[in-house]
Amino acid sequence: MEILVLTTRPHPDQARLVLPALDLLPHSVRYAGHDVPLLMSGTDPDAVLVDARQQLAEARGTCRMLRTTGLRVPLVAVVEEAGLVAVSAEWGLDDLVLSTAGPAEVETRLRLLVARAAGASGSTGGALITSGDLSIDPDTYAARLKGRPLDLTFKEFELLKFLAQHPGRVFTRDQLLREVWGFDYFGGHRTVDVHVRRLRAKLGTEYESMIGTVRQVGYKLVLAPRPEGRLADDALAPLLT
Repeated sequence: MEILVLTTRPHPDQARLVLPALDLLPHSVRYAGHDVPLLMSGTDPDAVLVDARQQLAEARGTCRMLRTTGLRVPLVAVVEEAGLVAVSAEWGLDDLVLSTAGPAEVETRLRLLVARAAGASGSTGGALITSGDLSIDPDTYAARLKGRPLDLTFKEFELLKFLAQHPGRVFTRDQLLREVWGFDYFGGHRTVDVHVRRLRAKLGTEYESMIGTVRQVGYKLVLAPRPEGRLADDALAPLLT
């Protein structure tokens, strides 16, 4: 596994302090500064770790920029315990890990993230997801509604994509937190509610009901109704055969 660690102190002696457990694991580890263009011009690693132990604002900006460039591999922030409160869904992370984590924990997190990313890549296969007037392109992180591009944050896109992949199926808030934000996300149910509210606002009054609420259960993507003419044809079909 090839791991890229982005840090403001890329000198090997200092960079190894970002996550010391990496030295005890049999992986290829590269260290570099927060140079996003340089990263995108090279070959993709299996995972990217961003040093967020101290300069949280800069680390957040790096993570968000990486997501806008279409990063396909897991993105992980390395934080200190005191910095946990500053990490939010807007960072666009797949996971975070404390800088004091041991090698067993780090290895497990990386292995699960890489396997999950490989599975997601294999299952989507670049296929366009459509539901009525909504179309989602997982490869370009683009969503369109009746041809109109939707300006979505990374997590808004991921939430809409996940619901669109399972149209009509109801998911609890816990399920959505687990599937969209990850098993170790520290936020609560309000995170889901806030993102649903923002998504509905961006869908507009005509389409906001596309994300339906099932009271005391959760949310679902509402299947687009079939045109009346199609319904009539379906009803007559048995009589014409």
